Amino acid sequence: MGIIKAILGFLAIAAVFVGVFQVAPPMFANYNFQDDLRTVAMMDGAAFQKTDEDVRNDVMRKVKEHDLPIDPKQITVQRMNTPGLSAIYVAADYSVTISLPGYSFDMHFTPSSGNKGF
Repeated sequence: MGIIKAILGFLAIAAVFVGVFQVAPPMFANYNFQDDLRTVAMMDGAAFQKTDEDVRNDVMRKVKEHDLPIDPKQITVQRMNTPGLSAIYVAADYSVTISLPGYSFDMHFTPSSGNKGF
């Protein structure tokens, strides 16, 4: 009886490790991508000559660096111009399929460059 409990305990721990190693990489990639979105929005917001398409291309370069499943159509670029302040808000919307043994699910992410209502 003790051997069965030990084997079941080992299998449970192994299942947790497999799950963590499948879920953690997309979460870390999203976290890093969100940080890159803030940087792109800050740098491109200061460059007045950049168009929305230029900003979208800068974001797509970051998408390729992180190997994320994002199309240019999934990227939102908004400009906020007020007297004395020009800013860019950038957001993306994507899902990543996680495949576990016997089960798969989608993780939905919506990274953005920050608060668009400042």
